[in-house]
Amino acid sequence: MNNNGTTMSDYERIRLVILGGAGVGKSCIIKRFLMNTYSDKYRSTIEDLYNREYDLGHMTLKVDILDTAGDMQFPAMRRLCIATAHAFLLVYAVTSAPSFDCIKQCFEEIREQRGDYQDIPIVVAGNKLDLTSTHREVRIEDVSEWVYCELPKLRVKVLECSAKDDINIKEIFRSFLTLSRIFPRDTEDSSGLKRRSSAYVSASKGGRRAASPAPEKDKQAGSSETKENLTKPRSRSLIRRASRKTKQQIRDAHNGVEECTVS
Repeated sequence: MNNNGTTMSDYERIRLVILGGAGVGKSCIIKRFLMNTYSDKYRSTIEDLYNREYDLGHMTLKVDILDTAGDMQFPAMRRLCIATAHAFLLVYAVTSAPSFDCIKQCFEEIREQRGDYQDIPIVVAGNKLDLTSTHREVRIEDVSEWVYCELPKLRVKVLECSAKDDINIKEIFRSFLTLSRIFPRDTEDSSGLKRRSSAYVSASKGGRRAASPAPEKDKQAGSSETKENLTKPRSRSLIRRASRKTKQQIRDAHNGVEECTVS
């Protein structure tokens, strides 16, 4: 539930916001997962939006993946991203101690703005694992101590990854399914995503954003449904439909989950 009393089940689309400092490889992680491509050419990001629709077998999940600016020059835009997110991916580089301090700052902003921060799925990912044979500044033990000792009772996962070598990239996004309780923790590699459709929107320096999420239009299109839903009790479970039909589908899926892999 967010600050205005709504939950993820109230939205037709789910928004994953990616936060972290400049040069940690946020866009590389996204492109490795979505397109299975990698480029080490750095491009300053203001806001990149990737739209995907996934078939989970028992339900369809629509996701907006929002890559934010890493240089912290746009605080108002970052506050808006935090306020409208349903899940967060915090990315640092294992070769850069300052990048770890940056995600600590990002988390403090989340905690200040979101009273429900303990219920929001968060994955903390240390990128550039491929470089640790020659250089490492951040140990995963230190990250885990910060997350699990200093910040208890979070719905969080900590891992290290390499966008370059494609290590643990799929596991990052599988973790959101588990943290969001779409699939149980003891489910084996069946919590996958089959992509159905996609779109890409970019806003970079010197150019205007081609498009942006349109929650207001969605609210207008479903104004009659919204009025009816105001009198219904809100569900606190994240990334789960509110309709009886879909809840039944989720229960049926838990009784016999079909195998489905991330691709």
